[in-house]
Amino acid sequence: MSASPTLVVHRTVELLAEAAAARLLTHLVDVQSSGRVPSLVLTGGSIAGRVYSAVAASPARGAVDWSRVELWWGDERFLPAGDRERNETQARAVLLDSLRLDPGRVHPMPAADGEYAGEPEAAAAAYADLLRGASRPEDHADVPTFDLLLLGVGPDGHVASLFPEHPALYDERTVVAVHGAPKPPPTRVTLSMPALVHAQEVWFVVSGEDKARAVRMALSGAGMMQVPAAAARGRQRTLWLLDRDAAAEVPPGLTRIASP
Repeated sequence: MSASPTLVVHRTVELLAEAAAARLLTHLVDVQSSGRVPSLVLTGGSIAGRVYSAVAASPARGAVDWSRVELWWGDERFLPAGDRERNETQARAVLLDSLRLDPGRVHPMPAADGEYAGEPEAAAAAYADLLRGASRPEDHADVPTFDLLLLGVGPDGHVASLFPEHPALYDERTVVAVHGAPKPPPTRVTLSMPALVHAQEVWFVVSGEDKARAVRMALSGAGMMQVPAAAARGRQRTLWLLDRDAAAEVPPGLTRIASP
């Protein structure tokens, strides 16, 4: 069962990034306090970079035992390792390289110049195998039940690398190779929608007036094929963290917590 969305709107993108970082740190601490190893699915994009920077700068980041955090990625541009456009590269440069992580708990998607060079389908299958190996009987799926999955939203309503009307949206495998993406680079690897919804909590972090229409449509009952963001929901919680520009067209009547 998926959770109805809750909205939190912040005045500026700076406040949004700082608040999202604080929420993220608190969430990880809470999961670890229960004795579990939290599993976190990272995303890419400019607002994600701001959030990761805020986490890196936060005095509270030391409250998390980062060696006991399982890190996954929701999607990746199929580019050579270290390419500036890869989501992994961004996350490592802004945050991960400054943390004491257990390398065995960090699971980037395969790069285009490694073992699966020129073979995005094989890269997707390899990541699916990795997820399957991490799943437990109680997950009842070929992916682990993620504690928290972070997502951005494109102006067209795409999430991860699932674009409107794109064939990958029909795919029920857990990880899918994407060809001909409307946003460069055209070749990508992404979690499928069945995998994206296998998370206890899904947090959308969205900023900018160019996203306002997509946010409105996602929260107004649009279909998955038209607006993929409309279909991504957490089992226990779906949280939309927005700045005022991104929230400008939010429909009335939704749960909306205004930030100071």
